[in-house]
Amino acid sequence: MLINFPKFPLPPLFAALTRLAIAGLLLGQGPSDSLRQADADYREGLAALNRNNLQIAQAKFAEVVRLAPSAEQGHSALGAVLERKGQMAGAIAEFQKALAIKPGDSAAMLNLAGAYEQTGAFSKAVPLYASAESAARAQKQSLPPAVLSSYARVLATTGRTAEAIAHMQEAVTQQANDPQLRDDLGSLYAQAQDWGHAEKEFSDAIRLKPEFDVAHLHLGFVLQAEKKANAIQEWLQACKLAPEDAHVALVAGKAIADAGEDEQAAPILERAHELAPHATMAAYQLALVLQRLNRLEEAIPLLKSVVGAEPDNADALINLGLALSQAHDARDALPFLQRAIALHPENATAHQNLAAAYPQVNETDAAIVELKTALKLSPDSSQLHYDLGAAYKLQDDAADAIQELETAEKLDPKRYEPDYVLGVLYMQEARYEEASSRLEASLKLHPQNGDGWATLGSVYNKLGRLPEAVAALREAINQLPDQADPHLTLAAVLVKQNQAVQATEERKTAANLMRAHMNYQRAEVATNSGKSLMRDGKVDDAVVEFRNAISFDPEYAEAHAELAEALEKQGKAAEAAAQRACAKAIESPAPDSQNAPQGPAACAKL
Repeated sequence: MLINFPKFPLPPLFAALTRLAIAGLLLGQGPSDSLRQADADYREGLAALNRNNLQIAQAKFAEVVRLAPSAEQGHSALGAVLERKGQMAGAIAEFQKALAIKPGDSAAMLNLAGAYEQTGAFSKAVPLYASAESAARAQKQSLPPAVLSSYARVLATTGRTAEAIAHMQEAVTQQANDPQLRDDLGSLYAQAQDWGHAEKEFSDAIRLKPEFDVAHLHLGFVLQAEKKANAIQEWLQACKLAPEDAHVALVAGKAIADAGEDEQAAPILERAHELAPHATMAAYQLALVLQRLNRLEEAIPLLKSVVGAEPDNADALINLGLALSQAHDARDALPFLQRAIALHPENATAHQNLAAAYPQVNETDAAIVELKTALKLSPDSSQLHYDLGAAYKLQDDAADAIQELETAEKLDPKRYEPDYVLGVLYMQEARYEEASSRLEASLKLHPQNGDGWATLGSVYNKLGRLPEAVAALREAINQLPDQADPHLTLAAVLVKQNQAVQATEERKTAANLMRAHMNYQRAEVATNSGKSLMRDGKVDDAVVEFRNAISFDPEYAEAHAELAEALEKQGKAAEAAAQRACAKAIESPAPDSQNAPQGPAACAKL
């Protein structure tokens, strides 16, 4: 497992700038006017640096270098200022000059090593750290903990993890109560997948500094790697300790989402996006979570913002296309998915998602072409074979559909969908024995499939296995209480069993369900008509449509809610409040207050 820990903080300039007069350091020379001026400029530069006035400090140290070019201190000081200003190329040049003047000077070595480290030239930094360490050991000394920490980081970056750990251990030995060093050591152990030692170091860092948010973050990753409990609690604790840190929120939120806890991740990633509204990664990770939670109306604008900022981000294009398809807006999805394929034609997922969008715009042939392309890229994908089989089924091509679905089932016998669709296809071809075995296999893997039980009940009926048909159909009714078809099929089976009274009851139930469904559809149409009238500013006409919808289906909550909005515009605040309360009463059995209508039945009387 790879853990992307945040970068260690960069160390300060290792060599303290000396206050010794430069004039006295040039052996064999008298203190000329130029050297005395260099000495004065040096002192003024130090004073400016202490005040953090980098412009004056740079000017003064530049004068020192001009007046006394062979003085190592001037180059080191100028390099330090340039480094602090982020002008790393200039800083490195000055540090190199300082080291050339005093080749054995450990401070000069460490300054240059630190600069190389900051620019990513780790291989150049390693020998400098090694030379400084050798010089220290020759004097029976050790490098300071901050230097050991940086040396360890460079060693780890160049793949020498064991040596890095040894150097960080030495730093911890020197400064055992430093929580940052403990966290650094834990990070190195984690990179080496030595989870036990990593957990101990992160735990010790937290013991020394309970509010250490990053250590909690790191400990969570280690606990996850160890398959121990409380990983999510550690990530949540990190967010609690650093409520204004967008990076902590992003890392923790993504980790929680990756652990399969999207509901918990969503508010954390929302906070990350709030703290860093222009950070593409925060927007993207939040969008992915919202998409998985089916909060598509929120996810789609975020994905569009990511694509706008990163037009060549194929993954974002794919997910945006998928989200639009999920929102039944396939026409808008197509160009995004096509652009993703143009960027990465070898991406099987892009072809798969484009194939999923095409049937929504009645282009099944194009979907089949995309799925065949995807299968060339990923021939052993059970999902792709399943999707292609489903596409062939849409074209009433049973032979090719069966072949692909059987392949999907063989590639992944634990998937229930291929067997289910095969069962439906076999039933349509009157191959009832094969249909029953496929449906039984599918329902064994996934019994929560009401349609599957209804289909199996119909197949058992065809096979004359009437008691089994009754059991399957009753399970279908249990899972699909609002559907009429299982009741009708059950009625037909009961007639065969000479249970006429029970069959009549099932038909009555089916008739009531069909009537309720018809009324629901009429209410839906009337409500949509009312909403359209509202958009056109025809409030009075909209009120009529909303009332019609309620007359069709008194328990259609949206009609009550929309009527409340229309009545509000008419100035009928009391009636609007009553309708709004009705909508809430329908959606939840608990009334808002003692004055609210007591459930859906009371709403119909308004």
